[in-house]
Amino acid sequence: MRVQRWVATGFGGLDDFAFIDDELTPPGPGEVTIGVRAAGVNPADLKHAQRGTDPSQLPLAIGYEVSGQILAIGPDTEIASGDGAVGDAVLAFRVQGGYATALTVPASKVFAKPASLDEPSAANLLLAGCTAADMLRAARVERDETIILHAASGAVGVAVLQLARLRGITVIGTARADSFERVREFGGVPVEYGPGLADRVRAAGSREIAAALDAAGTDEAIDTSLDLVTDRSRIVTIVSHQRAADDGFVALGGGQPESLEFRDAVRSSLIRLASAGDLVVPVARTFPLADARAALEFVSGGHPGGKVALIP
Repeated sequence: MRVQRWVATGFGGLDDFAFIDDELTPPGPGEVTIGVRAAGVNPADLKHAQRGTDPSQLPLAIGYEVSGQILAIGPDTEIASGDGAVGDAVLAFRVQGGYATALTVPASKVFAKPASLDEPSAANLLLAGCTAADMLRAARVERDETIILHAASGAVGVAVLQLARLRGITVIGTARADSFERVREFGGVPVEYGPGLADRVRAAGSREIAAALDAAGTDEAIDTSLDLVTDRSRIVTIVSHQRAADDGFVALGGGQPESLEFRDAVRSSLIRLASAGDLVVPVARTFPLADARAALEFVSGGHPGGKVALIP
């Protein structure tokens, strides 16, 4: 089967991205071929293509999450949510090569797509959702606690807000003033970036700040978290790994064994929440698959206003 897909031919970033024609391997036992209807676009996609050093890894397939339709299923194979047949609508996460018209993936990464989710939303559900849930786990956040969340209006931030609201957690979220309504919409208490941030956070909450979640990666976010949270093991960043090492708090990554196990385990519950309407994936824009470079530039520019998807 002939497909089109994006690959990185080097580690220099977008200039090394190539849109190629290729032959797709049919699925073997434990594998599924998905016809892609939408591919999620994340800053991590570009970072993945920039941090390599081993030329033997090239060309490097791009894209971690997709939604689409089963085109073929390997013998004696069942998808992660059970059963699975040609024609079924599905979504898949932590795949390699989602920027494609079709791809063959392990069936353990494939789930039935809820009918209530459109294709761009389904393709963007699990990377941000799993990251958000993992941050709450790592910070040991409990019901009735108040936490601070940096970059609350971003994709991971919006997922944290929704998951926290379901668990009775108060979130004070840092954001630009023009994103305040978005933070409020998903259950957070917005405060604006800038000098005096820690004082504004204290004024916004009626309880002690128990934990801090950082998806911004700025020194302001880290310094404010260190000022507000006594227990540094409850300060969690997904961006500022060097500051975490220097200042003794938690840097989280999906490749860490504990996070990997947790994120795999939480996928089904996030899909159920999304199916029930309790976890919404705001989509800002879609791009044609051929415009993947433009989509990544848009996402990497900051403040896209929601998730972005590629449409074959």
